Amino acid sequence: MKKMFVLAAFAALAFGAVHAQKAEIFNDKGVAVHGYDVVAYFTKGKPVKGDSKLSFSWNNATWYFADQQDLDLFKANPAKYAPQYGGYCAYGVSENHKAPTKPEAWSIVNGKLYLNYNTDVQADWKKEQDKRILTADKLWTAIKDKE
Repeated sequence: MKKMFVLAAFAALAFGAVHAQKAEIFNDKGVAVHGYDVVAYFTKGKPVKGDSKLSFSWNNATWYFADQQDLDLFKANPAKYAPQYGGYCAYGVSENHKAPTKPEAWSIVNGKLYLNYNTDVQADWKKEQDKRILTADKLWTAIKDKE
């Protein structure tokens, strides 16, 4: 498992080199969370693909939403719904690096959305998630603007 995660970390570094930009939000071509509606994790309890016609620009990224209600909720309080650590893998941040995420690998802990590299990494994340959140919270400020 750790070997797979190390390979994922190297892939993330390569991804960052190709998409060289200093941004707090992990995005693909300017679209946050692969175009998924971040509010839906809270309101619908699952990942839901957003619609580009229902979008909002915030924190150097464009966010898509499945419906007007979710868009309005996000506009009213983006920080409440945006994933922690800019949408980068929470496990990776707890290991002091950035890694991309999959919308299907998610959890809400204490009212905050966390994303992971994939569901295998998410399983490891959940084993020690409280400890990893504390570690990632301390590390995020130092690594958030690194490429």
